Amino acid sequence: MKFNTRTILIAALSVLGLSAVLTSCDKTIEEPQRVAYSPADVDAKAGSWKTYILTAPTDVTVAAPASTSSAAYLAELNDLKTKSASLTREQQEAVVYWGAGAVYRWNEIARELAARYNVPPASNADGKYPVPDAANPLADPKFPFANPPYTARALAYLSVAQYDALVATWHYKYAFKRAAPSKTDASVRVALPVSALPTYPSEDAVVATASYTILKAMFPGEGPFLDAKLAEHRESRLWAGMNVPSDLAAGADLGSQVGAKVMARARTDGMSASNNQTVTAAMIEAAKARGLADIWVSQESPARPPMLPNYGAVSLWNFDRATLVKLRPGPAPLPGSDQFKKELAELQAIQKNQTREQARIANFWADGAGSYTPPGHWARTAADAAHEARFSEVRMARTLALVSTALQDAGVCCWETKFYYYTPRPQQFGVKTSVGLPNFPSYTSGHSTFSGAAAAVLSYVFPERTNEFMAKAQEASVSRIYGMIHFRSDCESGLVCGKNIGAYAVSRGKADGSGL
Repeated sequence: MKFNTRTILIAALSVLGLSAVLTSCDKTIEEPQRVAYSPADVDAKAGSWKTYILTAPTDVTVAAPASTSSAAYLAELNDLKTKSASLTREQQEAVVYWGAGAVYRWNEIARELAARYNVPPASNADGKYPVPDAANPLADPKFPFANPPYTARALAYLSVAQYDALVATWHYKYAFKRAAPSKTDASVRVALPVSALPTYPSEDAVVATASYTILKAMFPGEGPFLDAKLAEHRESRLWAGMNVPSDLAAGADLGSQVGAKVMARARTDGMSASNNQTVTAAMIEAAKARGLADIWVSQESPARPPMLPNYGAVSLWNFDRATLVKLRPGPAPLPGSDQFKKELAELQAIQKNQTREQARIANFWADGAGSYTPPGHWARTAADAAHEARFSEVRMARTLALVSTALQDAGVCCWETKFYYYTPRPQQFGVKTSVGLPNFPSYTSGHSTFSGAAAAVLSYVFPERTNEFMAKAQEASVSRIYGMIHFRSDCESGLVCGKNIGAYAVSRGKADGSGL
């Protein structure tokens, strides 16, 4: 069902008690607009949940707030009444947009940036492929090339920063117990649901600043865009009557501290060496020594260097390197073997007579250039599920951190496997793909590994939806066969490996103190 965005926004504004004087808009979207809700549970004890980077909430500091009876606070309250009393149409729209949730919206922004930057560099006149330059991000080709491994990593750091910052926020909220402005003064006009959650420091400001810190590092050419989002998010809390400025200032300070700690890990995780092309010669020789006569080679003209051949050496989140080796699937069927011939014949049959349903599935899950990639696809699924369950900000952040760290671990394991075996793609045997040609070895399937990991985690968080998530993962996996981009062994082994990877994130979740 399609919804007109003007109709949706009018409905959202109506729900929140805001006026709905809007100009015409013809755009349509494929899912309902996400709007504000009171969380099913405020998770009052979340300040004690296990974090990823912080060793304790007190690793970051927040000054004690002024009393709600102090002259300083009363002045803030009076100013808030003025700001929230009468809103323009643009301010109302900002309140509705950000009211859907801080974690939800910043994750959405990250995915949109990933899609914007998911553009492979083109070759130049010399037949070379320039490498994007982080020091000059807006030059051609733009930095970053937000391919699936890059996007998985960006989303993992974003979600970890949001989660760790919110655990610390909950600790300080319940240490200071400052009530919402409208609970202190009932004449404050509010435009969003008010829960029993203390407001100092502001969870929205914490998420906004932590997210801004991560995304500005991951997408350095987007400073002005992110500056504007950060400012609008902050102002929306004043327009909605939800926070006084000191709530927001404390939240911004806390979010900045956590963001800096998380980025310290990112700078030393090995990503800077992930595109090291000098490692491939030894990888190829090792694969040949294990019996692979036909190795993967680029099918593009001019030949493109393989994408991120050393990504398999990037740091993991939920297990160590020895476990990665244990998780690596056994080898794919060798070209010329009976199993290989059977799988090649399957692809040749699809190429000759692809059904409409196979084409639909292949295209739906393609997630190629210009999209926010398979990790982004699953992050959206996770965010929507958490929103529909009316999770608190901290529990939504926990959900996305579990899913996103599993997705990055899946990417690291998959890329390590790809370049360990260096297996050829079906296109080297005359098969034509319908969904674009990735520039890295075939075995195992990235789509399958990412999907297995995400589905395993989501099935743990939302057990009543297990069948749904596992069916999605299975469809995502088989879509690569229908698109004739992978052999069946690539997909089946990747899916199993992904589920095993997800199990480590699930084990972490069961031990994090969240009660789930």
